[in-house]
Amino acid sequence: MASWGRAASTAAGNTRVWPVAALMLNALVWGLSWWPFRQLQAQGLHPLWSTALIYLLCLACLMALRPRSLHYFASQPLLWLLMAAAGMTNVGFNWAVTVGDVVRVVLLFYLMPAWTVLLAWPLLGEKPTPVALARLALALAGVFTVLQTGDGGWPLPESGADWLALIGGLSFALTNILLRKLQQVPAEARIAAMFTGGAVMAIGAGLFGLTQGMVDLPPAPSLGWAGIAVGLGVAFLIGNVALQYGAARLSAHTTALVMLSEVIFASASSVALGASELTTQTWIGGALILAAAGWSAWPASAPAGAIAAGSK
Repeated sequence: MASWGRAASTAAGNTRVWPVAALMLNALVWGLSWWPFRQLQAQGLHPLWSTALIYLLCLACLMALRPRSLHYFASQPLLWLLMAAAGMTNVGFNWAVTVGDVVRVVLLFYLMPAWTVLLAWPLLGEKPTPVALARLALALAGVFTVLQTGDGGWPLPESGADWLALIGGLSFALTNILLRKLQQVPAEARIAAMFTGGAVMAIGAGLFGLTQGMVDLPPAPSLGWAGIAVGLGVAFLIGNVALQYGAARLSAHTTALVMLSEVIFASASSVALGASELTTQTWIGGALILAAAGWSAWPASAPAGAIAAGSK
């Protein structure tokens, strides 16, 4: 019996390896994406137009391979919500890392585990426990620390990048929960919703930005920025496929935890290239946010029966 138990435990662990690896690949793509977005911005292409172009390319590739992918929208209304959530994730994050301090943006974006606690209850039936609420409080303490100003004022977002990061994180938490709720829907339908959302929401935000004078018209096509955009589009294509594969097979809390590896990728690359400044306040606030997210790993460490009951 002991041998059978160890074998079952090993098999269960092996089934988690690939979903975890897929989520880490997605985190790597997102963690390094700030650099090509800034290169495109330097050549006159606003991150909203970059996002729209990238996801139009991704959607075109998907439709060439799976031409009926969009037909599922008629029978699966939640795909529309997934489209909006995934689109707002990209609008918020891509714009924020292009114009803001990368580490600060990523930390605010990764208030996501706190949003997950709040959203998983109505959408997945995962009622927050006292421990989950304690994690939420810890994450909020970290965010307040990051946002605290030197004059002792209220810890509120102080720039557009801060607000975009928070909105993006909320949208990303909703995206992960919807992917899990829609795990019985064919993969191409979920991917189509995410790609369509990335294009539609970015175009919509870009057009609104034009009317408000916040966004410039895209420049004339050139090989310089087109090559970067195509390369980034391929990376996002792979990353989004990896995300829907991993998030559909792991709990919402485990997904939130694994995706924290993006903080490492983004912080290391941005500090090395001079795009971020690590202050003591950022270190402390970041540590609290990461501690709250790391705490989310505890449910995954419980016995298999407890995990199944909790997920259900």
